[in-house]
Parts: sequence; structure tokens; C-alpha cells
Amino acid sequence: MTILTKLPFLVDLTPDERRELPKMGDKSVAFVRKSVEMAQEGSDYLPGAFDAAEFKSDLAVYDALIPFLQKATKLQELLDDTLVLVGSDLYLASLDHYSAAKRSGTTGGLDGLMGELGKRFTRRPSSPTPPAS
Repeated sequence: MTILTKLPFLVDLTPDERRELPKMGDKSVAFVRKSVEMAQEGSDYLPGAFDAAEFKSDLAVYDALIPFLQKATKLQELLDDTLVLVGSDLYLASLDHYSAAKRSGTTGGLDGLMGELGKRFTRRPSSPTPPAS
């Protein structure tokens, strides 16, 4: 079972949608919590369309998602670090391999592949320096 099937309420906002939404930062959390608490204690003053139960439920979802997001963020950092390390190992091994093949002078009919690998180190001609005025 995938995470997405376990969390069917997740939304996918466009960058514009994200930009347009007011953001609840750390300083706003206490305000929101007090507001939810107040709405639960007495809602005579609230407009008829305001759903105090849904308001409380949304806060519960928010609270439940925070630790999940923290763990997912840590997982992403670990995945990224692992990918960087594996990529570095692969690149260093490739450099050693290419260097050894180049030094040997015999690539057993793999000259075409050696030429392809060699393109990685071909320098592009630099742009001419404009004359000093």
C-alpha cells in the first residue's frame, strides 16, 4: 500500500496557488489554537456556515501531519545525502577506470567508447576577451 492511498486527502498545489495562500507560520499557531478552543466553547457569534467541528478537525489534521512531515523531511535528507555519496563513489570509480584504460593504451576495440568518455574532458574554446577600452 502506498503513502498516497493512506493519505487520500493530500493536495497538490500549483506554485501560483501556494503563493496566493496566506501562510500559518510559527507565531500564528498559538493564535489558531486559541481560536479553535474559543469556537468549541461557544459559537453563538459565528456565522451559520462556520463549522466549528470541522475547524477543530482541521487542527487535528495539521497536528497529525507535523511529525509525519518532519520524518519525511529527514528521509528526503538521508536519500539526498545517500545519492550524493553514491554518485561521488561512481564518479571517482569512473575516473579511475577511464584513467587506467587511457594509461594502458589498449582498450580491446573500445576506442569508440573511449572517445565518448574523453568528451567529458574536452574544453570548450573560451570566448575572445573584448579589447580593453
